[in-house]
Amino acid sequence: MSIERRPEAGVTLVELLAFIVIVGVGLAGVMLAVRAAVGASADPMILKQMTAIAESLLEEVSSKAFTFCDPSDPNAATATSTAGCSPGLAEGLGPLPGQSRFSSTNPYNNVGNYAGYAMNAGILNPSDGTAIAGLGGYKAAVTIAQVGSSFGMPASDVLRIDVTVTGPNSAQIAPITLTGYRFRYAPNATP
Repeated sequence: MSIERRPEAGVTLVELLAFIVIVGVGLAGVMLAVRAAVGASADPMILKQMTAIAESLLEEVSSKAFTFCDPSDPNAATATSTAGCSPGLAEGLGPLPGQSRFSSTNPYNNVGNYAGYAMNAGILNPSDGTAIAGLGGYKAAVTIAQVGSSFGMPASDVLRIDVTVTGPNSAQIAPITLTGYRFRYAPNATP
């Protein structure tokens, strides 16, 4: 009668140590990847502030008159085109001479006045132009284009307003751009 030897079951100490080392290295790699992803992810507060700044500026611009003439022009209520405006008061893209967003006597009062407007050294209070605390690292820019032909209308009768805001950590967070359209539906309505 012969006794058969069965192979022993289980793992050796060397195999167990090799397993622990391999799993440990793998987990360390995963943890480094997670740490890098979290470190490079966008800060939700910065994104919210960028969105709020863009929405506020887009609303400010689009709430202005969209008339043929500057609203201060006596002809603004009756002009049927920019040709009917007083000299130097026909509205286009960009501010008229002497206009400023913060002026109490000659402010931006038409949508087109904001074309090319930018805040490159922080966000400014729309009522007086003072810097808003905590928003010094943000930038905002407004671009306006005549796009009426895309809607089957004269080009100057529809404006596309793009507001782009860049956050303080622009290397990690992409700028936000909000777009709005303004149609010249009441060319003689002045504030």
